Amino acid sequence: MSNTLWVFAYGSLIWDPGFSPAEQLPARLTGYQRRFCLNSLRYRGTFSQPGLVLALDAAKDATCNGVALAIPEGQETEVLKYLRARELFNPAYREITTPLTLADGREIEGLTYVVNRDHEQYDNHSLSRQAEIIAHAAGERGPNCDYLWNTADHLRALGIADENLDWLSDQVRTLQTDQAMDMSAGDGLSRS
Repeated sequence: MSNTLWVFAYGSLIWDPGFSPAEQLPARLTGYQRRFCLNSLRYRGTFSQPGLVLALDAAKDATCNGVALAIPEGQETEVLKYLRARELFNPAYREITTPLTLADGREIEGLTYVVNRDHEQYDNHSLSRQAEIIAHAAGERGPNCDYLWNTADHLRALGIADENLDWLSDQVRTLQTDQAMDMSAGDGLSRS
């Protein structure tokens, strides 16, 4: 399988790759971190209330643990066409080829999609601000929080730790619970 084309998944590609990988293994990418740093104006938010989606953001000494997906032999052209239509529909992401370390110790090259910091949708929010945005945004593909929780849950199931996503998951749940309690209390006051 030395000619295998690999794709590094760090977000929704983990739980919704859009193709059936020939093989998938936990993998590590160095020099990048997984961050909610890209405003979503359509799929997980709107122009009036942007959501946030994950991207790989360059960071010195950073590592990102994710999943390497092997594209089945003979399907490379079809899968690449699909991935590029999905990930490169605007210049907010760039496709790169980068070294990956698989969980079984193999060193491979793989494609992945990293954020273009010069794009207008790039944003560098604090974790607490990310939680506020994710708790309230929704777009064509549903609530922003579902995207967060799907990614965090799948990483956890694979035994891949991501403290920031775990914190965001808990914080978004807290914010939504607090909002529901405030709305419930407000309803009770208006009826008395």
